[in-house]
Amino acid sequence: MTGLTNTADILIEALPYIQRLDKKTVVIKFGGNAMVDEELKSSFAQDIVLLKQVGVNPVIVHGGGPQIGQLLERVGKESRFIEGMRVTDSETMDIVQMVLGGLVNKEIVSLINRHGGRAVGLTGKDGGLINSRRLELSSNKKRQASEIIDLGHVGEVESIDPSVVKMLDSGDFIPVIAPIGVGKDGASYNINADIVAGKMATVLGAEKLLLLTNTPGVLDNKDKLLTGIDAHTTDKLIDEGIIHGGMLPKVCCALDAVKSGVKTSHIIDGRVKHSVLLELLTNRGVGTLIRG
Repeated sequence: MTGLTNTADILIEALPYIQRLDKKTVVIKFGGNAMVDEELKSSFAQDIVLLKQVGVNPVIVHGGGPQIGQLLERVGKESRFIEGMRVTDSETMDIVQMVLGGLVNKEIVSLINRHGGRAVGLTGKDGGLINSRRLELSSNKKRQASEIIDLGHVGEVESIDPSVVKMLDSGDFIPVIAPIGVGKDGASYNINADIVAGKMATVLGAEKLLLLTNTPGVLDNKDKLLTGIDAHTTDKLIDEGIIHGGMLPKVCCALDAVKSGVKTSHIIDGRVKHSVLLELLTNRGVGTLIRG
């Protein structure tokens, strides 16, 4: 009977969170180990289906960098990066669209549907969802004037029209979005998935933004996990250099979202099974919560 009672306790613990999130939108950026480990992929899909079943509206934005790199290698094309961003010429952009909009997107859709959900795959080009422009990266070198680095078809979000996402939500579907935008000239652009997720959460008026990572969350200067911090404290940690390196752009994305009206952003450990449910529906969670 002890095991049964423990199960009941877990369900009761989740109840207030389920009530609080009823009919609310949660934008989740799916990436990292969770995208390549079969067990983690399956548990993620189960989490999303359960959230939808209890009345939450999950919206998935996914990356696919490793998968793009693997296909480029197979066709004999070298991957080049500048300041962490993939240089994307026209040929590479074709492969990006094939991987993100095709292979990866449809695999996620299939996984969710296999577990009883009703997922629909989109790219930012569908229904005018993500309008973008070419990203201009400036390089300031000592004693030289600033120069613009051409990354090719790498873009940034200009605007988002969430009509198609809202239509799917109202129809009990789960949107799964590949971060490919379209410019005014009709050109396609590869956009950082964290940024797309953050902008999507803002435009949708989401209750929460979740970013899955390969780390426990945001750590302090003694490598201790910070489970909950506000925007002011986060700014201070950035200024002091405690948040740095690869975590910095994720935290900035999460911070921008809460400053733009999203209630809370969460940077969570995607290497933990059912990390989405543990973060959203339990007292302890599995990452860092950033509030406005």
